[in-house]
Amino acid sequence: MPPLEHFLLVAAAIFSIGLYGALSRKNIITVFMSVELMFNAVNLTAIAFAKFLVPVWSNRFLFGPELSESVRAAGDIALSGQVLAIFIIAVAAAEIALGLAIVIAIYRNRETIDITDVALMKK
Repeated sequence: MPPLEHFLLVAAAIFSIGLYGALSRKNIITVFMSVELMFNAVNLTAIAFAKFLVPVWSNRFLFGPELSESVRAAGDIALSGQVLAIFIIAVAAAEIALGLAIVIAIYRNRETIDITDVALMKK
């Protein structure tokens, strides 16, 4: 298995691509896709940290030096990174649903989804 640094480098690259896309694109749909890339990079980081760092931390600090038999039998069960990733996916799904509803409403009024053409507060 690759070390933690490889996962973090891939996550940083994905996040950078998403940030560039969110800041440089004018199409609202493309901006939403770029934000989703950034969310996925955060998911990868959370899961990588949970895989490589949390089991050592949980065994040493949560259970003390002597682990109970049930904890030893269960092994290193630390799902905090996976739970955070599922939470981020749920938030991203809600964000996309709300964002696309707003985009549809803007398109019906302005007939464009270009960010520079949509200045609702000016009128």
